[in-house]
Amino acid sequence: MLPETTQTTERRIKVLLAYGAIYLIWGSTYLAIRLAIETIPPFLMAGTRFVIAGGIVLVWMRIQKSPAPTLSQWKAAWFIGFLLLAVGNGALSWAEQRVPSGVAALIIASIPAMVVILEFMLSGVRPSLATTGGLLMGSIGTLVLVDPARLAGAGGVDLIGASVLLVGSLSWAYGSLYSRTAPQASPPLQSTGMQMLAGGIVLLGVGFVTGEAREISFKAISIVSVVSVGYLVIFGSLIAFSSYIWLLKVSAPARVSTYAFVNPMIALILGWMFAGEDLNMRILVASTLTVVAVGLIVGGRYRSGRKKPPPNSPELDV
Repeated sequence: MLPETTQTTERRIKVLLAYGAIYLIWGSTYLAIRLAIETIPPFLMAGTRFVIAGGIVLVWMRIQKSPAPTLSQWKAAWFIGFLLLAVGNGALSWAEQRVPSGVAALIIASIPAMVVILEFMLSGVRPSLATTGGLLMGSIGTLVLVDPARLAGAGGVDLIGASVLLVGSLSWAYGSLYSRTAPQASPPLQSTGMQMLAGGIVLLGVGFVTGEAREISFKAISIVSVVSVGYLVIFGSLIAFSSYIWLLKVSAPARVSTYAFVNPMIALILGWMFAGEDLNMRILVASTLTVVAVGLIVGGRYRSGRKKPPPNSPELDV
């Protein structure tokens, strides 16, 4: 049995690595989704991605002889998979056909605020002043980064695509909060696999109902799209989504949702490093605001009227 201090240190390291996964990896999935849906219809692409990832996890759990999930755990997994993946991620995959990545990033950046508002409405947990300030600053940072005036000058924003993204973001925010208290299978990875499989099956069903199966041409699917789907399966789903679900159990929801502020910044930095894109003053200012916003939200995770959790609590401060 490891000493308590060693266990706490190991848990902190795991938390930091998990945050690194949702910050860095999900920052690159905007481009991966865009490339994947160039030759694969969005719902079938997303459904295939999650069914493969969920299947891999559940097969591995069987090999490890993990306890069989109960009916209530399967029901919760289907609901979470529907909210997060079928509606949340499905909306993003579909909307990227109609809206630029910048618009998608701007709308998805509303998730942290949605999480805080829903948490207050559902459980009465009020955000601290620092958290509120961080949410406002993060939103401003994303506005500076995306520059809506520039997008409007380039042809405006597709209202249908933007509306679908808003619905998807709200579903993601509620699903994230629900997953914290829902009955889930053990170990956590098995629960994540169940959610991915459930969400993927729903997405495939939507793809068939909307006629995507009739439109797809396997000969026309490019190598780039196939590689992008593989990247989304391994990194976007198996690593990052699993990290996200685990973080929701061990960290404050507002804090976990800061990925929505960081991802656009990471995407632009990666574009500068590997695609020769400009790194101008607007991006630098937005990045600074984002870093400060995340710092405020992290520092303000203990809401007014809520005591700091004890050292042996699963919700850790890092």
